[in-house]
Amino acid sequence: FFFFFFFFKQKTAYEMLRSLVGSEMCIRDRRRVHGDKQHFYKFQRYMGLDINLFRVEKGGNPDIVRESVKRRYQDPKIVDDIIELDQVWRQKRFVVDNLRKEYNEANKVVGLKKKESKGQDPCTEEIAKVQEIEGQIVEAEKIEKEILDQVTKLVNKIGNIVEDTVPISNNEDENRVEKTWGTIPDIKVTSKPGACHHHEILAMIDGYEPKRGQKIAGHRGFFLKGPGTLLNLALINYGVSFLAKKGYTAIQPPFFMKQSVMAQTAQLSDFDDQLYKVQGQQQDEDFYLIATSEQPISAMYQGEWIDSKDLPIRFAGTSTCFRKEAGAHGKDTWGIFRIHQFEKVEQFVITTPEESVKAQEEMIATAEEFYQSLGLPYRVVNIVSGALNDAAAKKYDLEAWFPGYNAYRELVSCSNCTDYQSRALEIRCGIKKANQQEKKYVHMLNGTLCATERTLCCLLENYQTEKGVKVPEVLIPFMHGQDFIPYTKEVPKTKDLAHDEKPKE
Repeated sequence: FFFFFFFFKQKTAYEMLRSLVGSEMCIRDRRRVHGDKQHFYKFQRYMGLDINLFRVEKGGNPDIVRESVKRRYQDPKIVDDIIELDQVWRQKRFVVDNLRKEYNEANKVVGLKKKESKGQDPCTEEIAKVQEIEGQIVEAEKIEKEILDQVTKLVNKIGNIVEDTVPISNNEDENRVEKTWGTIPDIKVTSKPGACHHHEILAMIDGYEPKRGQKIAGHRGFFLKGPGTLLNLALINYGVSFLAKKGYTAIQPPFFMKQSVMAQTAQLSDFDDQLYKVQGQQQDEDFYLIATSEQPISAMYQGEWIDSKDLPIRFAGTSTCFRKEAGAHGKDTWGIFRIHQFEKVEQFVITTPEESVKAQEEMIATAEEFYQSLGLPYRVVNIVSGALNDAAAKKYDLEAWFPGYNAYRELVSCSNCTDYQSRALEIRCGIKKANQQEKKYVHMLNGTLCATERTLCCLLENYQTEKGVKVPEVLIPFMHGQDFIPYTKEVPKTKDLAHDEKPKE
């Protein structure tokens, strides 16, 4: 009993009996009492939107969420379902809080009797009452947690609040063209030297090995070699150098992530459609290969506060990326246009809420300057609301001209995710203040600078001649001074192409 009394003096009553009995605590309370952030993230990881947006009495406006859901061409009834279920959860939470008050009062009685009797009173009835309330709390918390999990899953199905400047449509043909640049070359592809598809050009400069790549890696595998490798590396090194001059810090992230961390930043549908799962030691949780450096960089500061004076933070992420690319077909599977493994230089910016709109405009302008320096014709489009991914409030695509497709195709995707990712990852903005009620989160933005293999496709088609491929002037220093790559092989015949490259009209 002396131990019981001493333990009571060192800890709160609620912590004390929890520790003695060893029962499971609510995850939210475990974070508060024990500082167990890992469990807290498991509980909160999908809450991209502030739940208070759904609570009128907390200053929220559910109509804003309803309108955004409509803009994404989804059923707004989900908002009413969340409001109703959230009210049930708060009722259950009220029950839990009251039981805790009873628990603390009952513990005080035990403590006082122990103190008055100097540990001689066994307090059998009082302790039994404490344990009874403890059991009630465990059951009530179980119900509360189940309901909160349901609320969280529903909220997770709603994407970020769509910005007012986004064109409202569910048809990507209605993406709004904001700008065009450059002159489209007069190249009509005939599969003759000077008028070829990118994969034919790669074969003619002896720049890749598709058949042998598929023999090793399967579907859409390939080896880049010789001038193909040098051009790819030139694009990577030029991209990193280009961003360094813009104040970006080069960063190379891990190429795989824990499942629990990936779940906090990746869209759930990506797990089946895009991400490759890998396994480590038997005792480890599963891992996923990254589909973009955005994923690990976005989680880099999870659970941290970033002082506003340290913002913005600009990263030039460089990594190999891995994607299943489920559903790709036809010409998209020719050569190295749409592949399972590729390199990418990524813009990633962390900033204050007040500066994120401006930051997105700066990022797409940086991408434009990059492609202007490469001399590739392009257009910038504002993506329609129905085609936005969950995290994006607004997205620009930069589409360059591909003679082989006789069309503009995406090279850059630049998204303002506002606080959708940072809220799920608990990355706060500013200095933590005492008694601060409203949470303020950083805003996160991501934008491709250069997905190098696809950019290589575009470059080859736009810079081809009858004798070989010209090297863009800005890449010559990264190509050991080489300004022209001559053809060393004939235009490949269909039978010589890898299976995935056969025309599928």
